[in-house]
Amino acid sequence: MRPGRIVMLVLGTLSALLGLGLLAGAAGAGWANSVQCNNGYFTTPTERFTANSYALSSPPLDVIADGRFSGARPVNVPGSIVIRGSAADAARTIFIGIAPQAEVAAYLAGVRHTEIVDVRFAPFRALYREVTGVRAPLRPAGQSFWTASASGPGTQELKWDLRSGNWAVVIMNADAGTPVAVDLQAGARTDLLWPIFIGLLTAGLLFLVVGVPLIVAGAAGLGRGGPRPSAPGPAGRPGQTPGAAYGAQGSRGQTPAGQPTSGPLYASPPFAGAALAAQSDAVRSYPARLTGNLDPNVSRWLWLVKWLLAIPHFIVLFFLWFAVMVVTIVAWFAILFTGRYPRSLFNFSVGVIRWSWRVSFYAYGALGTDRYPPFTLARTDYPADFDVDYPERLSRGLVLVKSWLLAIPHLLIVAVLTGTAQTWVMRDGEWVRQSVGISLLGLLVFIAGVILLFTGKYWPGLFDLLLGLNRWIYRVVAYVALMRDEYPPFRLDLGPAEPGHAQALPPSGLPAGPPAATPPVAAADSNPVSDAGPGAPAGGRDGFYGGGGPAASVRPEDHDGTGGPGGPDAPPETGPTAPPRP
Repeated sequence: MRPGRIVMLVLGTLSALLGLGLLAGAAGAGWANSVQCNNGYFTTPTERFTANSYALSSPPLDVIADGRFSGARPVNVPGSIVIRGSAADAARTIFIGIAPQAEVAAYLAGVRHTEIVDVRFAPFRALYREVTGVRAPLRPAGQSFWTASASGPGTQELKWDLRSGNWAVVIMNADAGTPVAVDLQAGARTDLLWPIFIGLLTAGLLFLVVGVPLIVAGAAGLGRGGPRPSAPGPAGRPGQTPGAAYGAQGSRGQTPAGQPTSGPLYASPPFAGAALAAQSDAVRSYPARLTGNLDPNVSRWLWLVKWLLAIPHFIVLFFLWFAVMVVTIVAWFAILFTGRYPRSLFNFSVGVIRWSWRVSFYAYGALGTDRYPPFTLARTDYPADFDVDYPERLSRGLVLVKSWLLAIPHLLIVAVLTGTAQTWVMRDGEWVRQSVGISLLGLLVFIAGVILLFTGKYWPGLFDLLLGLNRWIYRVVAYVALMRDEYPPFRLDLGPAEPGHAQALPPSGLPAGPPAATPPVAAADSNPVSDAGPGAPAGGRDGFYGGGGPAASVRPEDHDGTGGPGGPDAPPETGPTAPPRP
């Protein structure tokens, strides 16, 4: 990958993230400012405070209290507070006062009183500190040092404009009696919210204006020069360009005798393509294709620490996926106005999803190999691969609804598979978000890991299921990312290879390179021959994954002499054919 483009992507992501954070702060400040308009206050719930003493006092309230204002005249601060309260006993009257901390300390010196240390809501809990004393206080309303006060029966309200200095709030019975039991509510407002909103909004937009172009330019540079779209396949279907894979495995995680455990897979020969063209639409490959080949020598215990080993990938993918979200938004507008997904951005997004699948296959999504994933967006010989056919045209109308409205059924299923479904419940007086279920995919991977740890074997059926679940998830990801207009099928395609995605291995013993043509086989051969390609056995379940499989094999009834492939009425072969089975 190009270092300059990577730097642009990282700097753009950091700038955009900071911009989004500032915009979120601006939204909060704007909402708060709208709430407190028309002299509104942010208020607490009304709660009861009690003290078996003469007075309740707050801890010191420091309002811009530092050396600049020591001994100086208090300075007005943009904001105000309100305190509303009433005596719990209707026969009593309440007193609420605010005064400098030094004056309050002198007034309560030697008086038994209670200081409110901390208040917590949802659920409500007040922490107190008892201060001992032996004398009774004078009536509070008769004192002249109060900066603001309210006293009388029923509910009393005290409003005070903030001023710099050290202050304290005192709540007492108006007759200075004991005990004190009051129902209080406090509120505050500030005139700084509007300028804070403007500042955060401006800064957030500036960071986004810088970050988004850097992300798009970096992503386009990384995606430029990517693979060209596949050529159309048989019967007008999208082409399937078989990428290099890591040792195509058998259905039970084994390789045929003499086959290399790594190296490129070969393109499907003509007869395999003809067999694929005859398939029904129900099993044709979705344009987003996911493959994975099980390593037969996967370690018993390494999966226990793979999450730790994959941390560098997780860090890189964080930046890449944020870039994908930005790129998808840009592509949304491009598709809406031009009907096309920009090629370089498309290649970048596919590369990020491919990277994610390789890490998932290695670590938490399949545990299918111990080979460390490469740090690249390009296709490699890694045993897991993902690709999407590039669409020449996309619907302008579907782009408005497909990524959220039309995808809802699939998103619900994916939430169940991945355990991302969330709900909100009331707990201890406040709303708490919690998961509604465990991850089916994670549970199956854990089971596969435990079996592997104790037996040293990976159950092939479990591996097939995991690949099918991941295939469903990644198809939905490609659809939601606006890469295709074809709706993902509600189908669990099990196994390492996509249905209809034929890949043939070279015959045993052949050197790496294009498959050599073999002599034609007599049409009256009595043994059924697989069309999966040279070296692949006939049949379905025991065929090699990625080498044709059940979808590319010829059925036995096609050799009954009625004109099927290989029968007496069949046309002469024009391309290479499979060797006879011994």
